Amino acid sequence: MTDLFDQPGAEQTAPRPLADRLRPRRLADVIGQEQVLGPEAPLGVMLASGSLSSLVFWGPPGVGKTTIARLLADETDLEFIQISAIFSGVADLKKVFEAAIQRRRAGQGTLLFVDEIHRFNKAQQDGFLPHMEDGTILLVGATTENPSFELNAALLSRAQVLVLERLGPEDLERLLQRAEAEIGQELELTDAARATLREMADGDGRALLNLVEQVAAWRVKAPLTPEELSTRLMRRAAKYDKSGEEHYNLISALHKSVRGSDPDAALYWFGRMLAGGEDPRFLARRITRMAVEDIGLADPQAQGICLEAWQIYERLGSPEGELALAQAVIYLALAPKSNAGYAAYKGAMALAKKTGSAMPPKHILNAPTGMMKDQGYGAGYAYDHDAEDAFSGQTYFPDGVARPDLYQPVERGFERDLKKRLDYFARLRAKRQGE
Repeated sequence: MTDLFDQPGAEQTAPRPLADRLRPRRLADVIGQEQVLGPEAPLGVMLASGSLSSLVFWGPPGVGKTTIARLLADETDLEFIQISAIFSGVADLKKVFEAAIQRRRAGQGTLLFVDEIHRFNKAQQDGFLPHMEDGTILLVGATTENPSFELNAALLSRAQVLVLERLGPEDLERLLQRAEAEIGQELELTDAARATLREMADGDGRALLNLVEQVAAWRVKAPLTPEELSTRLMRRAAKYDKSGEEHYNLISALHKSVRGSDPDAALYWFGRMLAGGEDPRFLARRITRMAVEDIGLADPQAQGICLEAWQIYERLGSPEGELALAQAVIYLALAPKSNAGYAAYKGAMALAKKTGSAMPPKHILNAPTGMMKDQGYGAGYAYDHDAEDAFSGQTYFPDGVARPDLYQPVERGFERDLKKRLDYFARLRAKRQGE
């Protein structure tokens, strides 16, 4: 029996994906990334001066890292070689370097594009260095992770890091129009649904083109609304690494929004983390820390509200318990702010380390034995309850340690009252010590 695909004319070529068909052929055709490609931007200046150096492109998926690297090779007459750190090992790198050496001897340079370069370990990264230094390769690495954490210092010292950004709404609209011109039809979408389609791409150009292909295949009779579009398409999941940089970026944004008394922004970042799959218990712990660090005694209730919200979450679980945490976030954002307690604690720790093993003054030490009493332990101690205003004004710091002003309450919230008490006791102390 003869296989169908062995027959003449039976082979069919699958249509090229829209993202491949729309791949730019010149750097000028790249959409977005003006901060890198513009005339006064790093790559624009390098190309104009003919001084292209090794590069690391840092940015999210679908923003043009591979495309720009390929076009750089075209515009500089370098041989473009692409490898992925996920699928390549030491043997593969050795072959790439040997081939590049042969090309250099023949007068041809090599642009080596390494996708996911952060996947190479430190030793493998070191393997690029001699070939970068002698001009065998011009390295262009691509990574979605922070190069400061993932690439070794030696490699970073020999390559310039360029940050590529998610495509904005205007960039995505330009790409959408190019896609419609390529497929020869306008998508049957209302203006609002068109905006929804762009939002679904989440700044990823390749994702947008994949969505366009799906929508174009539907052949609907009337423009779709956002609700109809959302029913037919799955929204692209937001990028969120619960153990990586994104985790720390978003909790920082939440913390600073609370500190900045912006409940709407705080709720947004809180929601972003939950939508990304963050453990609500982690958020409960960090929210409670915010109450201690940034609100403190300006509103003593804040810590209790956070602990109650945490307990409510433990009793109700998700998703009901998350509402209690959200309400705690709102309360913290609107609470009076003070880091006076936090600053006082840090100051006390610094002073404790500085003064070492200084003993407490003898008058506040107990004397349970006769020998200790003979040594002066407890001598001269004034029992505050027996003093006028129940305040003796004694010193409680070690001998030779000047009295510091560690706790300096602010004129906000409950700390206004605490400041009055602090000033009151300071006046009494000065009076007692002057008597």
